[in-house]
Amino acid sequence: MDIKKKLQDEITALEYELRNELPKEILKARAHGDLSENAEFHAAKERQGFVNARMNQLTQRLAEMSMIDFSKIPHDRAGLGSTLVVLDVKRDEEVTYRLVTTEEADAANGKVSTTSPIGRALLGKQEGDSVRVESPGGIKELEIRKLTTIHDAIAE
Repeated sequence: MDIKKKLQDEITALEYELRNELPKEILKARAHGDLSENAEFHAAKERQGFVNARMNQLTQRLAEMSMIDFSKIPHDRAGLGSTLVVLDVKRDEEVTYRLVTTEEADAANGKVSTTSPIGRALLGKQEGDSVRVESPGGIKELEIRKLTTIHDAIAE
């Protein structure tokens, strides 16, 4: 999955900022004198703390992603990486959803996280199944018309 590359790219960019750009900014700010009222110094130190925290978060997420055993994702049911064509019964409209990780989620483009209400409702389901999902706009009733698992997509 390209999510690992995305995480690694962000870690690399943050490492560069932490090791190269921020030390220069801090040195430059220190040269201005009194650190107690030096906004540039405080902003650089605050950014340094944020970058460190974000790098730790991304490194942990990358480790978690590495532990996903793709062989345990079902071949005949919806799971991470599955694409589902569903009928929104109330609106009589077909919608396509792809089940993705939290970082890849983009609801406007049909990518729903496996931890979202729709994602959780669709997990483990098969073609022909119906699910009811409580959403801010009310209860949605979805009928699964077509399922393509991550294994089907890799085989294509």
